[in-house]
Amino acid sequence: MPRLPSLPTESLSATPTVLVVDDDDSLRYALSSLFRSVGLETQLFASAQELLQRKLPEVPSCLVLDIRMPGLSGLDFQAQLAQNDAKIPVVIMTGHGDISMSVRAMKAGAVDFLTKPFRDQDMLDAVARAIERDRLRRESSKGIADLRQLYETLTAREQDVMKLVADGLMNKQVAAQLGLSEITIKIHRGRLMKKMHARSLADLVRMAEALALRISKNF
Repeated sequence: MPRLPSLPTESLSATPTVLVVDDDDSLRYALSSLFRSVGLETQLFASAQELLQRKLPEVPSCLVLDIRMPGLSGLDFQAQLAQNDAKIPVVIMTGHGDISMSVRAMKAGAVDFLTKPFRDQDMLDAVARAIERDRLRRESSKGIADLRQLYETLTAREQDVMKLVADGLMNKQVAAQLGLSEITIKIHRGRLMKKMHARSLADLVRMAEALALRISKNF
């Protein structure tokens, strides 16, 4: 019996969703049955245009996309998703695949390229990788959003101190840059470390890198 490779427990708190786009009715419903048999939600579309009218799921998800379809082709749709900064991972399938198509799809970021007829397990393996990629992306995005929220609780001066400390300057150097006393910098540093929930300087540096903080040339 086909099986879905193990996914981290936390990814199952919201049921992952597979969006299937193929103009072949029988294949769409067969894939829906396959994915539902391993506990995944599915959304089915007969064309890329139909999907464009819908909002992408707010849960870990992936797109299973046929190449040859009426109207917008699968590869062109994949390119359009990239242009629109849609982050959903894509698994490409086709009954008319060739090397140039597969290269183009993979260069555009496809997780896998499957030629019909494919094994059910190969499709499930590809979908599992795609959903895991999306889960990790969502976790990363949420982590950065949470960091940004913490950073915005800092005063303007604490933000200045964080940028300089994370850039490797010692308290004395930060004080000279900002025209403040060293003891004042120590106070600001202690407060911002607490607000950012940073346990060490290394933590603070990683946070600054994740937030892509830049030092103002006006110091």
